[in-house]
Amino acid sequence: MSLLSYAVAQRPVLCVIDDFQWWDRSSRQAMAFAARRLLAESMALVFATRQPSKELEGLPNLLVEGLSDADARDLLTSVLRWPVDEQVRDRIIAETRGNPLALVELTRGLTPAELAGGFALPNHDEPLGRLELDFRSRAESLPPQSHSLLLLAAAEPLGSPELLWRAARRLGIEVSAASPASDSGLIEFGSRVRFRHPLVRSVVYRSASDRERRTAHRALAEATDPRVDPDRRAWHFASATVGIDDAVAAELERCAERAQDRGGIAAAAAFLERSASLTGGPGRRAGRTLAAAHAKCQVGAFDVALDLVAAAEVGGLDGIHRARADLIRGRIAFASSRGREAPKLLLTAAQELLSLDLCLARETLLEALSAGLFAGRLAGGRGAVEIAETALSAPPLSMSSPAWDQLLDGLALVITGRYVAGVPVIKDALRAFRFQTLTSQETLRWLWLACHAAVVVWDDDTWHALATLQVQVARDAGALAVLPVALNSLAFVHLFGGDFASATALVDEAEAVGDAIGNRLPPYAALPLAACRGREAEVVDLVDTTVRESLLRGEGMGLASAYFNRALLYNCSARYSEALADATQASAHPEELWSTLALPELIEASVRSGQPTRAASAIEQLSANANASGTDWALGILARSHALVSADDTADEHYQAAIEHLGRTRVRIELARTHLLYGEWLRRQRRKRDARIQLRRAFDIVDAAGADSLAERARTELRASGEHVRRRSVDTPDDMMTARELQIAVLAMQGASNSEIAARLFISSSTVAYHLRKVFTKLAISSRNQLQGALVRERGRYQQLQSELGEDFSSTAAQRR
Repeated sequence: MSLLSYAVAQRPVLCVIDDFQWWDRSSRQAMAFAARRLLAESMALVFATRQPSKELEGLPNLLVEGLSDADARDLLTSVLRWPVDEQVRDRIIAETRGNPLALVELTRGLTPAELAGGFALPNHDEPLGRLELDFRSRAESLPPQSHSLLLLAAAEPLGSPELLWRAARRLGIEVSAASPASDSGLIEFGSRVRFRHPLVRSVVYRSASDRERRTAHRALAEATDPRVDPDRRAWHFASATVGIDDAVAAELERCAERAQDRGGIAAAAAFLERSASLTGGPGRRAGRTLAAAHAKCQVGAFDVALDLVAAAEVGGLDGIHRARADLIRGRIAFASSRGREAPKLLLTAAQELLSLDLCLARETLLEALSAGLFAGRLAGGRGAVEIAETALSAPPLSMSSPAWDQLLDGLALVITGRYVAGVPVIKDALRAFRFQTLTSQETLRWLWLACHAAVVVWDDDTWHALATLQVQVARDAGALAVLPVALNSLAFVHLFGGDFASATALVDEAEAVGDAIGNRLPPYAALPLAACRGREAEVVDLVDTTVRESLLRGEGMGLASAYFNRALLYNCSARYSEALADATQASAHPEELWSTLALPELIEASVRSGQPTRAASAIEQLSANANASGTDWALGILARSHALVSADDTADEHYQAAIEHLGRTRVRIELARTHLLYGEWLRRQRRKRDARIQLRRAFDIVDAAGADSLAERARTELRASGEHVRRRSVDTPDDMMTARELQIAVLAMQGASNSEIAARLFISSSTVAYHLRKVFTKLAISSRNQLQGALVRERGRYQQLQSELGEDFSSTAAQRR
């Protein structure tokens, strides 16, 4: 996107991507992603593809049909030099199906006799079969040296004329050999070497003998500078090799390491796969094959990865390689479905590794535990509890325990019912994740689980810090497979903070990235966002879809999420009997993330449904957890829950304690709900004046955030207490900023440049400038220096600025002073 934006800055640009179906997967994803994110640029992107492409779904499209018979007849007549038999002409038109390239190419070289009636095309389903035959015939009719030059060009994918002629000299090919090849119309020699059509390259390469191809690749390898392009040199040598060659295999393995260091996992996978095929020793061959399978798994080529695992198993595997094979199968199962199969596969691999590689075994146990948390109640025989017990019985690492290993121990304790013992271990792990220097790989691999653990121990501040870090690292690394998970986690943080606008922007971005890479997550953040906004139809639709898909995948976390968010919707709307059933389901399995958050929903629904016994049991569990956690979030929720079940003489004290605790946290929606419950209680106690204070505080927070069902409850209670509150319009006025505009405005206020904002939000600098122009118009300002004052004035309209106007805003203002 930056490269395209730079080009547009010089002049308007038309970017044409032809033969999109032949591009590699990563390049297709990159271009389609850019097409969706470029907004304000003077640019048009045109993709041409022969078949529907998943990457282009949702973009405006135009289906280009073949020529009509009449137009095809006119085109054919214009390119033929000889009279043509009418039946032959009709057959050519019918079998080329209106494809103008096929019409032109098929008729080149046909003799007058063939056109006069002796010509009959083979009855192929695809006319390109005949086109390939024509390309091959024209290539084979060239002089030997010209044909050899054509093969060299077909084997050299870069189109470098310098490299081509260095290789040609090694084969004794004269410069004059280029003229017949060029005159044939098959290839062009200029600043780049280009084939007339990609099929020419493939036909020339496939029609050559194995010996001819090896000769071409060896010449190219010897002509490639090892200092400039060692990887491509090694690849050509590998293509020139027959049978086993451990030296070439070792060099390809080094190529794979270099590719991984620069983030080229797809290239690393190709190097390792070829390296394995050239390796002699069965043990080393199996190791390289499994390494290739792992790399294929990382780029999402799961079918190829499984084929490589099966190939490694053909000759039998020893202990460590057998365990690695099981590990790869488990990772593929988790990455592709996050369902019930992954936990047992990963646990089996971990158990095999315990006696072979303890560090890898414990890493695998943490992966298995992650899979078990997703599978939850649908895991079947080997779920999170069994995995946690295995982890606790496993030998500890002899070295100083890294953050991820502490996280494994802490979560295992909590999942097996030892919450009090697990909390300090998890907190130590979270401090390490937050304050120690981690590699980007460690951050991308484990930080989502650390965010989960922060919720388990009710640590909202660490949750915010780690979720923010995870998004930053994923963006900086361009890790698009990890970014949607990170964005959803950060969206949760903003949602609980009452910052619905930022949460919406993050959810939208996560969906855009998921569309670009073809792997959308369940609506983990979209669901609670809709529930807090009181959008029942949207919640019901999302819940039905989530439940159906979760049951198919075996993803219990999806079920728990659906039940929790429906309970949240009904509690916020004061429909407590309906909330009770869903809150019971959501809290039934403590190993699932949502059970932590579902307990308060269960308590409120039970009390208001007249079932104090169920509320008392849930409070007992919440009390043990909250006291062990000791955070303001946990203690505030516990105090509010006690207030709900308390007699009138103690409820007041509990409500005030809850507000004091929650007022020191980031979870402003929970603070608002507490003000609302307190105000409702005060009004029932006939303390209308005190009630109006609490209800007004609740209303200000939830109305500005857009939590419509909570705002309606507060409005109704205020009216009953003697105060009239105007209903907020559901329509956004023309002068209201959108979520994306507000996000950009806040970043600009904090001093970020257009390019810095663009990099963070995966949009272009021009799009940032476009949004800022709209922001300036809506705020009636003319420069960035006026943003601070304007946004302060608009604080009531954009509640999410409450958090931004804290330390981040203060530090920015101090720097300016």
